[in-house]
Amino acid sequence: MRNQRFVVLLAALAALTLYPAGAARADDLQSVGDPDSLGFSARRLARMTSWFEAQSEKGDPSGFVVGIARGGKLAYLQATGFEDHDKKTPMRPDSIFRIGSMSKQITSVATMILVDDGKLDLDAPVAQYLPELRDMQVVRKDPATGNPILSDLAQRNFEPAKRAMTIRDLLRNTSGLVYATGDYGDPGFENAAVHLLYGIKAPFRRDKPIADFVASLGTLPLAHQPGEVWEYAIGYDVLGRVIEVVSGQPFDQFLQSRLFAPLHMVDSGFSVPQDKLVRLVAVPGAQPQPLSEGDVGKPQTLFWGGGGIVSTVPDFLRFCQMLLNGGELDGVRILKPETVRLMTTNSLPPGMHIAGHEVGPAFGTGWGLGFAVRTSPDFSYIPGAVGSFNWQGSWGTFFSVDPAQKLILIMMMQRREYSENGFYFNAIRRLPYTALKVPEAPAPVASEQGTADTLTDYVGRYDFGGSTSSLDRQVLVADGNGWTGLESVVAETGGLRVIKLVDAGPAAKAGVMAGDLIAAVGDSSIRGLTLEAAFRRISGPVNAAIKLKIFRQNQSDPIIVTFTREAVPSHSVQLRIRVADGKLVVEATGGWSILDFDKGQPTSVAVRSKDEFQVESGDHTRIAFVRDAAGKVNGAVLNPGPWEQRGVLAQ
Repeated sequence: MRNQRFVVLLAALAALTLYPAGAARADDLQSVGDPDSLGFSARRLARMTSWFEAQSEKGDPSGFVVGIARGGKLAYLQATGFEDHDKKTPMRPDSIFRIGSMSKQITSVATMILVDDGKLDLDAPVAQYLPELRDMQVVRKDPATGNPILSDLAQRNFEPAKRAMTIRDLLRNTSGLVYATGDYGDPGFENAAVHLLYGIKAPFRRDKPIADFVASLGTLPLAHQPGEVWEYAIGYDVLGRVIEVVSGQPFDQFLQSRLFAPLHMVDSGFSVPQDKLVRLVAVPGAQPQPLSEGDVGKPQTLFWGGGGIVSTVPDFLRFCQMLLNGGELDGVRILKPETVRLMTTNSLPPGMHIAGHEVGPAFGTGWGLGFAVRTSPDFSYIPGAVGSFNWQGSWGTFFSVDPAQKLILIMMMQRREYSENGFYFNAIRRLPYTALKVPEAPAPVASEQGTADTLTDYVGRYDFGGSTSSLDRQVLVADGNGWTGLESVVAETGGLRVIKLVDAGPAAKAGVMAGDLIAAVGDSSIRGLTLEAAFRRISGPVNAAIKLKIFRQNQSDPIIVTFTREAVPSHSVQLRIRVADGKLVVEATGGWSILDFDKGQPTSVAVRSKDEFQVESGDHTRIAFVRDAAGKVNGAVLNPGPWEQRGVLAQ
């Protein structure tokens, strides 16, 4: 079956190669087409509308706009909730949002425009364009722990860089630059002394031009040797200044003339004009203060590459469609096709040290030149096929592009609580894919329904993993894979550094804290292991005990923490099967509906053949049961064949 699926995916990629550039026209992205003709089940696509409406009905103050395009045509555009919750102003499809770190992808495209023009060299030292960043030094690190030596920070006892950081390093987050802790709208992914130093010595001021900020960086050390560590960083802000120097234009004017105007992105920029302020989405709660990223209702002084841009779902659909078309839209070429391929291909070599934030082998995700890129068919935070690319913004915006399916997903909302965004990102990752049609395999339905005794063989709860997409290859085991609640960790010389835990997850309940260094799992040290190898030590079956040896800052003695791995939380896809009135009944009970099986709505299935059943209405989903060597049912397969989704009997 895996080989069959591989053939199907190759065929999809071949079709993409033959897909003519520029096939998506302006009108195709203006009005919503027939979902069925674009390969969606209209009934299942409507689940997405219901899901977002339910969040508003529960009192969520964030309104939403969701847009989906497929094959260059608009398949879905829906506004839900309020543009201004306090004033009860309804959300509209062209409401204007602060897009936060989705500005980085715009900046990366602007950078590569100059590369295509021959005015910017990807592998040139940054100092060739910004002399104020010449001869930057690097924080020395303790070889045993990998942590910066704090006394060196105070005494400026740094070591020389092995090589200069390049433009490519800025694009792929390997420059050695970092974010300041919790500064200028970003959540602060680290709390090391060097991150604090950036906040003190290079304050980010929205009343000062980007040139001033970049100049202040020249007095600071790099946190890592250029090219050796991936860490989400201020490199895109520096790129904004590089673009100004190379183009001879302020960054905002360059974007307008070379990107926004040619693509007809009519509502995108660093501020919202007075005549459009009525469409600016209000941030729930206290409104953004002057000098904050959210204060976009007046002309700006700071034009930075890492955030600060406002846009709409229709505008960003056009931006994504240009990328999906290989750099062209409506007959206007923005980038060369080979440039787009380079940007959206993983650029991180094997063994690259990853400093957290949803990138690396543990997340099935690499990084191109400005985009997170899916690298694993088994698991990824990016929906869709390998090679899909995406990112998100701290204000609650998300986009994803799946070249194999010619699919674009965009969701925009506006909220301050960055830590809560994942709940909504999970929805836009899953709901559109579960709405894709699966080719039917017509066959007559058997007249015999089977006896009650026979049907009881299939009763139980089946776990299909965390994805609703038939394009994801799920790796499932009969006893279930245990969940520890370690959301984000990085591999250091001394073990795994905990960056973020899931609230109320097993590790957090046991007392593990952000900043802890996990030095051993059980009685075995994990010092020096890669992230992937360390994760294999942490993984294990549900209800199995795990013991961690932890070192905590300011404590000399290690801490031993023991807890039990739990079942995957409710965001997994699960089906409960029972017998009612002599028929087999299937109901989705996990976090998401899947195919014809809705949450809270039992659906009867009819016998198709031995161990195989079919929904008689809807999209005729097939379910085939799998038996072990002893003849006992231990799993189920939805729509057997190239589009199948496999689940295991959990209980």
